Amino acid sequence: MTSLPPGLFDPLVLLSGLALGAGLFLLFLSLYGVPVRPATPGRSAGRREFLRALSTRSAVGVIAGVLVLVVTGWPVMAVGAVLLALAWRGLSGGAAEERTAMRRLEALAAWTESLRDTIAGAAGLEQAIPSSIRAAAPTLRPHLRSMVDRLHTRMALPDALRLFADELDDPSADLVVAALILNSKLRGPGLRDVLGALAVSAREELDMRRRVEAERRSTRRSVQIVVGTALAFAVMLVVFNPSYVEEYDNTLGQAVLVVVAGFFGAGFAWMRRLARFDKPARLLGLPSGGEVRDD
Repeated sequence: MTSLPPGLFDPLVLLSGLALGAGLFLLFLSLYGVPVRPATPGRSAGRREFLRALSTRSAVGVIAGVLVLVVTGWPVMAVGAVLLALAWRGLSGGAAEERTAMRRLEALAAWTESLRDTIAGAAGLEQAIPSSIRAAAPTLRPHLRSMVDRLHTRMALPDALRLFADELDDPSADLVVAALILNSKLRGPGLRDVLGALAVSAREELDMRRRVEAERRSTRRSVQIVVGTALAFAVMLVVFNPSYVEEYDNTLGQAVLVVVAGFFGAGFAWMRRLARFDKPARLLGLPSGGEVRDD
């Protein structure tokens, strides 16, 4: 374990470390952006889950930063360890989110087929939708129960369906919900055929997304290999050959390390963008003003 270099914690170095953290944070924001989405009831659970995951990553990041600071004595490296711990899940390019979306799409296709078959023996959508909950996948049941509860409170079926689509927040679900909204207003025939065609389309999209996910898996693996190799090489240099990196012990070395870490962070962020799946725009999404459309 190396001793902390004298003068390393003077105000200039501390300000440099804070500037590094703020600069990398702004870099991540500029690369990924912050999508502005209207608040919907279905996002509250997802927001709580995100906050729990962020708290866990923050704790891991603080521990990693303290360990790196004790071993190396470099504030820049410590700040980089904290940011890496916070962004580690993002280096997979949204693989977990894509798998969740595919499971939701598969559940949507199965529910559409079940609703198509239920309509034949029901008097209308108001009776068919509650009956279809029993055959729905666990990922859809909470949203379906919420929609049925809204119908029990005398909410109009089109409004309940639109809130159901907002909770799912999926372009494929919008197609099914749009067909149900039109039928609830026009009460015309042919809904079973439309639902059957939409179920087939959803399963075809699911097959396509599975093939794309298999191809993107190699890109995500490459990102993780590059990141792991770079980190392992840096750790081995610091631990086994400290004289090789002793130039970074002073203030000028820390400033140079800021530039080096910035280049590495930009490269990792760019590889993450290449491996990310961009979800298409929703059909029933809210307009830019954030007001619910009255149609």
